[in-house]
Amino acid sequence: MAYEEAKKKLRGSICPVITPFTESGEIDEKTFAELINWQIASGSHGISVTGTSGEPSSLTIAERKRVMDLAKETIDGRVFFAPGTGSTNHDETMELTKYAEEIGADAAMVIVPYYNKPNQEALYQHFKTVADSVVTPIIIYNIPGRSAVNMEVSTMKRLVEDCPNIIGVKEANKDFEHVNRVLLNCGRDFLLYSGIELLCYPMLAIGGAGFISATANVEPAKVAELYNAWDAGDVKRAQDLHFELMPLNDVLFKDTNPSPVKVALGMMGKITPKLRLPLGLPSAEIQEEVRKTLLDLAILSEETAVR
Repeated sequence: MAYEEAKKKLRGSICPVITPFTESGEIDEKTFAELINWQIASGSHGISVTGTSGEPSSLTIAERKRVMDLAKETIDGRVFFAPGTGSTNHDETMELTKYAEEIGADAAMVIVPYYNKPNQEALYQHFKTVADSVVTPIIIYNIPGRSAVNMEVSTMKRLVEDCPNIIGVKEANKDFEHVNRVLLNCGRDFLLYSGIELLCYPMLAIGGAGFISATANVEPAKVAELYNAWDAGDVKRAQDLHFELMPLNDVLFKDTNPSPVKVALGMMGKITPKLRLPLGLPSAEIQEEVRKTLLDLAILSEETAVR
């Protein structure tokens, strides 16, 4: 896909689909395919897997490749596909990004390495080496709350200037001044996606390309509609959806993502709410908050809720 074409196509609500597990902890492949089909039927514009919501650090490299394979096969070209291919390990990131290209992903989302806290020059060298190894479009995933380091705008600008296939960034950064400066310095056509749920609407207002929101796992139709309303010029509807989704956004981050999301999907009868250690289910109090929010928003009814 030519990069200008990719910039036109890779827009909207991209759901970072969770990785469902069986009760024994294996990847639940059948349920995974069902979740992707539900996302597409609900209007999601794209699918990502093995990002933060997909518990990538709890998966082996072979499992991450298997999840990518299953997603690509299930999507079957109906929407665009941008798997997460980043890791704390440079060689693993290279391997997974090359694999995404091999299977024909539309883009690869590469996270700022977590835990090891590289400096800005090391970040530049890491991303440039990965980008130079493929022709597939690259979306930087900047999430300082998880990685403990922020990719500075100056570093991102260098990468965009030196790597034509780096076409966008998922900004899970609460600093709205920072994200404004990303577009100013990287170009107004640079694809800016919100990874902070409460900034999905505001980022559209400054020229964002969409969002990669964990909330879409639970309420895909309304998250996609928020983008569609804005794109159609219906600002009032987009604003209304922004505030309507706020209680759900809040409760789904009462504990570490994707724990509350998996609880919600379990209550909805979509998955077995299982996580791999070291992650676990949230407290009973938070689970009750999730249930109440789902009931208040009519995502669940007392008759359909799974206990």
